Amino acid sequence: MNKLFKVFAWLLGAVIILLLIAFVYLQMIFPDVSPAEELSIEYTAERVERGAYLANHVTVCMDCHSARDFSLFSGPPTPGTLGRGGDRFDHSMGFPGVFYAKNITPTGISDYTDGELYRVITTGVTNDGRAMFPLMPYMYYGKMDPEDIYDIIAYIRSLDPIPSDIPDSEADFPVNIILKTMPKNAEPQKRPNPSDQVAYGGYLVNASGCIECHTPVNEQGMIIPEKAFMGGRDFMFPDGSKVSSSNITPDPDTGIGNWTTEQFVQRFKQYSDSSYLVNKVTPGEFNSIMPWTMYAGMKTEDLEAIFSYLQTLSPKENQVIRFTAAN
Repeated sequence: MNKLFKVFAWLLGAVIILLLIAFVYLQMIFPDVSPAEELSIEYTAERVERGAYLANHVTVCMDCHSARDFSLFSGPPTPGTLGRGGDRFDHSMGFPGVFYAKNITPTGISDYTDGELYRVITTGVTNDGRAMFPLMPYMYYGKMDPEDIYDIIAYIRSLDPIPSDIPDSEADFPVNIILKTMPKNAEPQKRPNPSDQVAYGGYLVNASGCIECHTPVNEQGMIIPEKAFMGGRDFMFPDGSKVSSSNITPDPDTGIGNWTTEQFVQRFKQYSDSSYLVNKVTPGEFNSIMPWTMYAGMKTEDLEAIFSYLQTLSPKENQVIRFTAAN
């Protein structure tokens, strides 16, 4: 019996040692990305202008990195909070932990070089070597044209500095360990010529991260690739109501297969009407997590390209109930 106990104790000790070695290995090796490059961006007016367009109407960085006012339809950014961060994403939204959008005004990024900003945006690794949970869609930004990322950096450098105290994000176990292995080096591509409408639309769909909200997620908060773009991801509001993302595959019955280009563009452009910024939405009424008022500022030709690309996707049947009021 004593011999059996000693064998068991030895095996248990060996397992513990192996786990400790694996833990130390993860801590030392990951995140496994290249050092930030030496980069000095010229903050021209042209860069700032295009960066403002991208950050507010395409990649919509300001969606998460500002205080959204959900007393108004689609939660537009509250004036005076642009870039200050603070948005909370937690278990009630299906995330494996509690995550906060950081301050990206000059106050929050003052200790970042341009190269470090490029790396954190495109790989998810901070200037002190921490891996970010991919709620920040760095895996998509890492596939963008570096010039577009440089433009975004120029723009956020131009924002009004806003002091804010943002808590650190905390991922649940074992996601807090797994996420260290998620970042990888950027795989940038040149922005396609807009004349190639489908390729250009695909580029914009990637930059906008459409797949993230329009795809169901698993228990770890990661999208399920085989269900890409079919909608049905649920988002909870504080009052207990639920909104679900739409099916944007070209399925004729449950998606956008029967839509015209004009209908698709108008679906966005209707929110250019300033009335959506004054009409209050009371708790329990239909609201949307989709930042319609921000996407409404996207250029018509860009929206047309996005629609062209979406029409090339495989149709997936998925009838979505868009809104469920609180009980």
